[in-house]
Formats: sequence, C-alpha cells, structure tokens
Amino acid sequence: MKDTYNHASLGFIGFFWSSAVSKSTSHSKPMFKVVALQLAIVTGFALLAWNLGGVLKAWSAAYGGAIAVIGSLMYAMIVAGGTNDPKKAFRSHVRAEVVKIFITVVLFVLALALFQSASWLWLILGFAVATLAYWFSLLAI
Repeated sequence: MKDTYNHASLGFIGFFWSSAVSKSTSHSKPMFKVVALQLAIVTGFALLAWNLGGVLKAWSAAYGGAIAVIGSLMYAMIVAGGTNDPKKAFRSHVRAEVVKIFITVVLFVLALALFQSASWLWLILGFAVATLAYWFSLLAI
C-alpha cells in the first residue's frame, strides 16, 4: 500500500517519518504509523488540557504523553529491522520492551526531578491517553 500524502509537508515529523520508514522493511511501516497516530492523539490531548486548565496543565499532559510516545518510538526503531528467524524476532521484541520500560522510568524520574511544578494528574493522564492511543491505534492500522 502506497502512502498518498507528502511526508515533506509535515515538517520535522515528516522528515523523521520518511527517513525511518525508508530504512526499514515494508512490514515495519505500520509500527511507525502507530507512533505517528499516537503522537497526533497526544498533541490533541495537550491542546484540550490547555483549553481546560491552562498552560501548565497542557505542558504536563504533553510531557506525560511524550514519555509514552518516546518509548513507543524506541520500541519501533529496535524491531524495525525485522527477521524471519523466530528466535531473533523474539529477542528483538524482548530487548525493545526492556528499553521501552527503562526509558519510561528514566523520563518519569526526570519529570520528578526537573518538572516539580508539573500538574501530576495531567502528566499521568497524558501518559495514560498516549498508552491507550497506542493500543487503539493498533486496531486502526
């Protein structure tokens, strides 16, 4: 299936998307589409938080969502190479999940240390929405 829109018109995300997809195999394209859809949903949620609660809550929701999106992106990048060997594929997915969990923990610790004025409810909601978006976007792709 060929993409019908121009990746260059999306700016930085389009550039990253096209370079990441071109370096991967055709079966890994849906993984990057899931991450892009997750990013779009998180952006919408942060804008909603801005309308409902102001700038601080919007940044908190965006940071929480970014934690999940970054973890998903790292997962997709690790398993993007693909292989037909089941043992190698399993190891790749396990390694990707460990890296994703590690990155998630590190980013939450950084939030505790560096973003002390954060609205923690909105940060957790941003993370939860992004995580749910990831699972629901898997159904759509």
